[in-house]
Amino acid sequence: MNVPDKTSAELFAAQALRSQLKKELTENILPYWIKNVCKTEGRICGRIDGNDKADASAPIGGIMTARILWTFSSAYRILKDSVTPTTADSYLKTASAAKNLIIEKFLDKEYGGTFWSINPDGTPLDTKKQIYAIAFAIYGLAEYNRATGDGQALEYAIQLFHAIEDHSYDTSKDGYLEAFTRSWDIIEDMRLSDKDANESKTMNTHLHILEAYTCLYRVWNSPLLKKQLKGLIEIFENRIIDHDGHLILFFDEDWNRKSDIISYGHDIEASWLLHEAALVLGDKDILERIERIVPKIASAAEDGFHPEDGMIYEQIRHDNKEETDRDRHWWVQAETVVGFFNLWNHFASTQGLEKALMCWDFIKSHIIDHENGEWFWSLKADGTINRIDDKAGFWKCPYHNGRMCMEIIERLKQ
Repeated sequence: MNVPDKTSAELFAAQALRSQLKKELTENILPYWIKNVCKTEGRICGRIDGNDKADASAPIGGIMTARILWTFSSAYRILKDSVTPTTADSYLKTASAAKNLIIEKFLDKEYGGTFWSINPDGTPLDTKKQIYAIAFAIYGLAEYNRATGDGQALEYAIQLFHAIEDHSYDTSKDGYLEAFTRSWDIIEDMRLSDKDANESKTMNTHLHILEAYTCLYRVWNSPLLKKQLKGLIEIFENRIIDHDGHLILFFDEDWNRKSDIISYGHDIEASWLLHEAALVLGDKDILERIERIVPKIASAAEDGFHPEDGMIYEQIRHDNKEETDRDRHWWVQAETVVGFFNLWNHFASTQGLEKALMCWDFIKSHIIDHENGEWFWSLKADGTINRIDDKAGFWKCPYHNGRMCMEIIERLKQ
């Protein structure tokens, strides 16, 4: 793919963005998590509410722990030579504590896979096998191996890969089933969260298996992993990406469409994660196909983007009516910056860079908590800050905003 050279003005703006994001990552996001969530080595505070009040009695989520593992592993890998030795060591210690917590408390030693949640004392709480959560454990463990060379982390990541393939992969109809009981039996409620549809296959789980397998493939060149990663890309091509570029969110076991919801954040996130997967896979034909699709997905996501107001959450169509959720969620804004930046980075889209910068300006003005640290959950449609939802918890983690910063830092190595 022939990409025109960037102008000096674009490169200057991109480097300025990089500088600001490194400062945001190292002086706001990561210190908040070290100080407030991971301050006790070997333990994590399961929840901090929207007013920065810690709840030491809250359960600890597997997704939260895996995302902390991924974030601090990646931070150590990318930043260890550009921060002080003490700071680099704090990143590594935080990542190592999260790794040990996953291996010692979340891994199901009897049936395989990982638990959904544990109690603050480390005993199992919800023992269901949610494939989304297991994928994030793979993602975190693989990144820890990538950052440190730790063989134990890779060993367990490979074990979890086989658990997904053995129990979740649908050998007759393709794709991955959502959830199971602890012993891998059929479970009645497969939902990832209360807002999700109770369906057998979802875009969201497939997207994050794709993300996890991409990371694992960087450190483990397995023929089976390569085959399954290729298959996941093709599932997005053939099943999940709709004709208009938006993603279809829910399916039954036979891949019949079961929703009419547009999730703008997932659209823009998928545009660059799918591209990353194709780049890492290294299959020329697949990469050529995906690079024709990426701008289409990002363009579809632009339906929810407003230059001065960020990316809105979603649109629900039902009974020939449309209902739009105009809240601006923290993770949607973070993925918007990366998705649009990817268009400039790989496709020389000047507008992509402009939109990434616009969204970053919105984040600085409305989403970052400049007083207490980290980011608010969202800016509501009425323009008020959402303090009802968590600052840290099951779903509020340093992964989206931390990854946003690290993606731009790493893509613009100085």
